[in-house]
Amino acid sequence: MNDASNPRIESRSRVRDLLPGPEQRARLRRWRAVKDRSAKYLIGAFGVSVVACLGLIFIYLFSEVLPMFRPAAMEVGASYTAPGGTSARSVNVASDRHRETAVRFTDDRRAVFFDPRNGAVSHEVDLPIPEGTVVTARAQAEPRARLSAYGLDNGQVLAVRHVFTERFVGGQRETGGEIEFPLGDEETALLDVVDDGTAIQALAIQAGSGGISVVAALADGRLRLVQFESSTNFMTGAVTVERKVYDLEVPPGAAQITTLLMDITMRNLLVGDSDGNLHYYDVSRPQRAALRDSREVLPDPNASITAMEYLLGTVSIIVGGSDGSVRQWMLVRDDSNINRITQVRRFESHDAPVILVAPEYARKGFATADQTGVVKVHYSTSARTLLSQQVTDGPPGVLSFAPRANGLYLVDGNERLHRVDVRNAHPEVSFAALWQRVWYEGRSQPEFVWQSSSATDEFEPKFSLMPLTLGTLKAAFYAMLFATPLAIMGAIYSAYFMSPRMRGMVKPTIEIMEALPTVILGFLAGLWLAPFVESNLPAVFSILVLMPLAFLLFAFLWTRVLAERIRLLVGPGWEAALLIPVVLLVGWFCVTLSPHVEVLFFTGDMRQWLTDVGITYDQRNALVVGVAMGFAVIPTIYSISEDAVFNVPKHLTQGSLALGATPWQTVTKVVLLTASPGIFSAVMIGFGRAVGETMIVLMATGNSPVMNFNIFEGMRTLSANIAVEMPEAAVGGTHYRILFLAALVLFVITFFMNTIAEVVRQRLRRKYSSL
Repeated sequence: MNDASNPRIESRSRVRDLLPGPEQRARLRRWRAVKDRSAKYLIGAFGVSVVACLGLIFIYLFSEVLPMFRPAAMEVGASYTAPGGTSARSVNVASDRHRETAVRFTDDRRAVFFDPRNGAVSHEVDLPIPEGTVVTARAQAEPRARLSAYGLDNGQVLAVRHVFTERFVGGQRETGGEIEFPLGDEETALLDVVDDGTAIQALAIQAGSGGISVVAALADGRLRLVQFESSTNFMTGAVTVERKVYDLEVPPGAAQITTLLMDITMRNLLVGDSDGNLHYYDVSRPQRAALRDSREVLPDPNASITAMEYLLGTVSIIVGGSDGSVRQWMLVRDDSNINRITQVRRFESHDAPVILVAPEYARKGFATADQTGVVKVHYSTSARTLLSQQVTDGPPGVLSFAPRANGLYLVDGNERLHRVDVRNAHPEVSFAALWQRVWYEGRSQPEFVWQSSSATDEFEPKFSLMPLTLGTLKAAFYAMLFATPLAIMGAIYSAYFMSPRMRGMVKPTIEIMEALPTVILGFLAGLWLAPFVESNLPAVFSILVLMPLAFLLFAFLWTRVLAERIRLLVGPGWEAALLIPVVLLVGWFCVTLSPHVEVLFFTGDMRQWLTDVGITYDQRNALVVGVAMGFAVIPTIYSISEDAVFNVPKHLTQGSLALGATPWQTVTKVVLLTASPGIFSAVMIGFGRAVGETMIVLMATGNSPVMNFNIFEGMRTLSANIAVEMPEAAVGGTHYRILFLAALVLFVITFFMNTIAEVVRQRLRRKYSSL
């Protein structure tokens, strides 16, 4: 047989003819190189794009947060002779919210309305103070009430209220001002505090729904509370004023009374004297008014109280002393449920005696001025002194804020009015206010609290991020505690022990769970799972104990009791299917037994039993969130872990088995070590998924920003808080920007955890790569 007729030779010849020639091979190599380079640069570009997107997200969040930390500033916008002339001294200056109309009260019975931008007088109003009387005391109610009082040397008090009007004419805003009398008309403006003509030495006034309360320290040493209530005859329109007089006990051993303050509830009275003592009276029942507490409120025993004023809401008191100290005090209930004068915080001191304190209209900020003309701006909640500047050359006579706290009005000793522009947008923010305990008004001690809004205008915002951060970690912790063992153990079993056919059904089913909307899980957790857990608490804990024991018992019976011929009926890797009836049976048994367990061990109600032993139980709690969010996290951890275990090289497992190791030994000594980088990555990705979860924690936790790890209480997470409060936050406001700060904190937490996870994964990979 010749070579030409040999089939093998012919076949080789045909194969050679099909192979590309040298030129074609060179062309294919060039095309392959082009594709390799294109893929390399394209993948690199996408990778850089991902990093750039993360960087842009960080930059955007930071750009929204940064304005909160810009320093405050103030500058004198205008200075001019006090409107209405310098022949009289200024008593008070106030303006409307637009700073277009202002009023100056003088000690010669005038109210002068003017334009604060240039000092132009619009009109004047003469106050109905009798001729021949002298103004001996002055007082203002809380700034929002716009109520002023003049104490006279004949024992009378004039109460007036300034009102600013606003209207639009031809698309232009026109503002104005007028004087009103809180009890009706001009005839009822003068209030009789005493009938014997004793001069008033110090004065306090507040207005409420029931009328006006006036407290006066008289020149003869008496202390008197007078309540005035007005009523209008609906037939004649005549106004009648009812007067109730109560004489209060003067503090024993007290020096001259210098200041008086009454809160807006007209239940608490504070009296300051020249010896630096502050006295608290409970006047909720004026006929039984009692001195409850006296306290020395200045650090220097030789100093005296030179300025004292309530902050917004009349809960906290700012006390300025002749020693230059500035301190905040508050009434705090003791163990006997009695209010005691308690120091809350101190602020940067002045170098000269503090003579004026001016509270803001809508926030817990205030300004102080000393005898040298230095003005400082403070904020109580953040315990910060934000500004300090020399405004006048001598002691100012008047200091007041504009309603929006964007301006100050000062009148110096030469009766020149200084309009000061203030930029202080976010005084509430400081490291201490965000991350440390803060002593809020109405609280008995410093606490971590998040409460951004309330129904009252005098509410003190509480922006502590600690409860939200702890709530985020708490929710993630319980979710991972539930999900991690189930997901990893399930991944090991399905990748190494389960039959290929059963694995082909189980793995896709679990991965499909990841596509389930979390809002559905949150809905089921909040409306079904939470009430079920509350009604069957013994069943929940019984399942945790009895389910593993039932598995072990079944495994023992299957391997040690049942005959081999029965076991052979079930193919290798299908044993897990036999546990389905065990799971259902144990679950049914625990739920059925739950009421009987409650009766035997928990007096018929386990929730009430927990409450009785001091454990708070909320229906929507961390236990419910852990289970619901665990189901959301399980597919992520399971899928990545299962792939990591399944992709362990077969020669490693086969070599281990060939050397005599059992399958279990092979799993623990070879498979887990080799797959540990992938398993660790799965856990950290699952943790990041849990930290960022929103809808489940929003619907199933109760959203209570509490500071504990109690599994039976709820929490509020950073993400859920952003979702709940962002729609109601004013754009550009402090609340709005703090929510962005919360997003930035969440971003940093996840980035930090993922970075650590990658470092650990690389170390594990290098350590076990030799296997």
